[in-house]
Amino acid sequence: MTGRAATLPILVSLGFCHLLNDLMQSLISALYPMLKQQFHLDFGQVGLITLAFMLTAAVLQPTIGAYTDRRPLPYSLAVGMGATLTGLVLLSIASNYAAVLLAAALVGTGSAVFHPEATRVARMASGGRYGFAQSVFQVGGNVGQAIGPLLAAFVVLPRGQGAIAWFSLAALLGMMVLARVGAWYKAQLRPVQRPALAGVAGAAIPQGRVVFFVFLLMLLVFSKNVYTASLTSYFMFFLIERFHLSVQAAQVQLFAFMAAIAVGTLIGGPISDRIGRRPMIWISILGALPFTLMLPYASLFWTTVLTIIIGLLMASAFPAILVYAHELLPGRIGLVSGMFFGFAFGLGGLGAAAMGRIADAHSISFVYQLCSFLPAIGLLVWFLPNLERNKPQRSARQ
Repeated sequence: MTGRAATLPILVSLGFCHLLNDLMQSLISALYPMLKQQFHLDFGQVGLITLAFMLTAAVLQPTIGAYTDRRPLPYSLAVGMGATLTGLVLLSIASNYAAVLLAAALVGTGSAVFHPEATRVARMASGGRYGFAQSVFQVGGNVGQAIGPLLAAFVVLPRGQGAIAWFSLAALLGMMVLARVGAWYKAQLRPVQRPALAGVAGAAIPQGRVVFFVFLLMLLVFSKNVYTASLTSYFMFFLIERFHLSVQAAQVQLFAFMAAIAVGTLIGGPISDRIGRRPMIWISILGALPFTLMLPYASLFWTTVLTIIIGLLMASAFPAILVYAHELLPGRIGLVSGMFFGFAFGLGGLGAAAMGRIADAHSISFVYQLCSFLPAIGLLVWFLPNLERNKPQRSARQ
């Protein structure tokens, strides 16, 4: 599998493995009600589970990305999936809260290894359609996150904690597919290991300004991830508390939100290829603000409608943000991907833990009233330059 003909199969393989990876990871948050009851946890401790997963990814992903920029590790993709497998098996037999935290940290380690290199391979296989490639890769993860709560509701909850171990079979399948992707990646390393910087938008921007723009992008992702983490971690509790839904009914509502995220991610990249990264980020982040402001006060029907709209809008931003950052720092694909998948997601985990403490002190409804203002950070897009405006014609491959 080499050359341009292999582009789509590689992207689909990466998207499929991203689906498996994030499906297994999403089981953790989908099982929060069961874990909360079984281990007698408060909301702050629930938030710490999210933090254990996200903080592990935050610490490791930029480090791994920076290392593989210099020394690519094609078969590390399969190794990362193995760490996720180990975390799932531990979670299925965990008998105390400390074991649950360790299992979450192992799943975070798998994410840390997988994402930087998979993002690099997706860019290599893009044929120059970087937004499209990132959408195909990322939508797999979003679909996995959407399916996870349903599998938790209809497979794990009726059978208990031990049923989590069945999902290790998905990890084994992912490891086999990623080993094949790793072989293709290894074959491509020599011709594209050192991309030329001539004509790349970010190469002409002074380093100090590049750092400032990356910082702004991190703030935008932070606002999106904290809001998304507040929904994935506490949305079921919000629905149960406010509308008196059953756990399974609440998980179906969470599935609707996660499905909207998947659709938003799939369409966001191709649209950004057409209209530009900066306009896409404007529309996605700031455009969600009116709907997040309405959500805490909506009826059950409108809560479903609003969360779908919010998921569509917010998710469509990330492919554009990531490609924009890649163009600011050409030749640092692993570092940039590690920062945005890892560090920014880790900040989202800190936000989720903080929201858990706030929920314990006040209420879940207050958390959503507070989070509703986060998309206002989208105003920072004003300070980002339009990289497409004066950029030379790109070649098919960088």
